[in-house]
Amino acid sequence: MSIAFESDEESLRKLRERLRQMSDEELIKFGRTVQFLSGPRISVTPDPWKAQLAEARAEWRRRHPRTKTQM
Repeated sequence: MSIAFESDEESLRKLRERLRQMSDEELIKFGRTVQFLSGPRISVTPDPWKAQLAEARAEWRRRHPRTKTQM
């Protein structure tokens, strides 16, 4: 029996795939949930939620790029 751990890159790749498959509504809901979870906390380990929130925001920007009139 062996236990395999995913690398951070592999986890992010899978997350990006999941985010791409979500509808806009699902992506917004996911982003709000992760934003709530990434609130201030005390821990000795890195916060995994912040990376997921950054990926959700990147996917939103990919789908909805800003135009010059929006800036």
